[in-house]
Amino acid sequence: MTEHGHMSERVARTLRGSFAGSVHVPGDEPFESERLAWMRAVESRPAVVATASGAADVRAAVLTAREHGIPFAVQSTGHGAVRPADGALLLRTSALTEVTVDPERRTARFGPGATWADVIAAAAPHGLAPLSGTPTVGATGFTLGGGIGWLSREYGYAADSLVSAEVVSAAGRLHTASAEEHPDLYWALRGGSGNFGVATSLEVRLYPVATVYAGAVMFPVQRAGDLLAYYREWAPQQPDQMSTAVLLIRMPPGPPIPEPMRGKQFLALRVCFDGPAEEAERLLKPLLDTGGQPVMNGLAVMPFAQSGAAITGPPPPPMVAVQVIDLFRELPEDAIDAMVDAAGADSPAPPMSTVEVRHWGGAMAEAGPDAGPAGHRDVPFSVITTAMIPAPALDAPVRAWADALAARLRPYATGGTFLNFLTDPALTRTAFTEQNYARLVEAKRTWDPDNVFRLNHNIPPH
Repeated sequence: MTEHGHMSERVARTLRGSFAGSVHVPGDEPFESERLAWMRAVESRPAVVATASGAADVRAAVLTAREHGIPFAVQSTGHGAVRPADGALLLRTSALTEVTVDPERRTARFGPGATWADVIAAAAPHGLAPLSGTPTVGATGFTLGGGIGWLSREYGYAADSLVSAEVVSAAGRLHTASAEEHPDLYWALRGGSGNFGVATSLEVRLYPVATVYAGAVMFPVQRAGDLLAYYREWAPQQPDQMSTAVLLIRMPPGPPIPEPMRGKQFLALRVCFDGPAEEAERLLKPLLDTGGQPVMNGLAVMPFAQSGAAITGPPPPPMVAVQVIDLFRELPEDAIDAMVDAAGADSPAPPMSTVEVRHWGGAMAEAGPDAGPAGHRDVPFSVITTAMIPAPALDAPVRAWADALAARLRPYATGGTFLNFLTDPALTRTAFTEQNYARLVEAKRTWDPDNVFRLNHNIPPH
């Protein structure tokens, strides 16, 4: 057995003495599947993979990693994986999916393995909704990373809805963080991600949203320049109940995409409006008219629980992908030209790629003085470029395409990013204002001075 193998066995033996969940080392049959993140661009080779069955297991895992002097990492769905957990104790929280709703207080409490689909399903019978993202994404990582969803212009970032959190600290102690208890930790958790502890449960506010007018419309991609030029003027005039994004999208070449649309490029408008359909249609009409005759129109009144899939389509499988985000105060003609050149009708856009312009603002920009560190709240637009890398041979050309577009856009960007959409951990600092980043470093020095929680978008304690 190699030294690495001996270490794995020693760590596993210690952990099993106080751990109720499953523990696996290399060579165990479940190890290979359990180590994988949804974001397959991050390839981890941990020493041990352990699946927690409760808060006591989380505490045991943190203490075991520290005792043996090995790295520590946490993973639920793995959508937010950015650093490999090589040689680490990789703690999976995916089994901790319990959700409880308090309809009178309009709150939900959920475990760190719950997805937004779990939380949405629990809230919907009460006519309530969370500030959720894609239904298959983990609700905890999304919330701690800031969290922008289709109700965020009306109610704020998901991090703004955090009422309290149960957290295992780097010292292996369980703490409650709220406005009343450990307010410095509570502040840092609302956007600072997993730098300050391992969440064992979150309590978030829910909102009175039962139905929405939502879905997607697809147009010929030749209208992209006109629609984007109109959109940059139209979007800031909309009420906070209206959330939208415009995408230049190249469809995947196979199922489940309908045969006539496979591999082709389109212009898409995604919509979520919390209000009457007739008001949404009145507001959207000039934008839709600019797009021309739709190829497909999926806008309709629907339960909020169905809107995620209607807006973004079926969830993609685990993938290797490149993703770049930039924030913009305005979208000049040169920026629009760059996007159309990269992803328009005659562009070399790779299969399964999107360039998304999203409108922010609203309640996200109006948070009070006690708001957490999530985001650059004064910026109205983002451009997010995403492309799947279906085979190793395509890695270089796909990345070159994304990098070329980013290079053309960057002169007009603010230099800021947003943590949930950021895949390059070297850019973590750009997700925060300088004032907030300095305050996060102070919180890190208090709660994790040895930087135990570093295999993430790391904020070092110095």
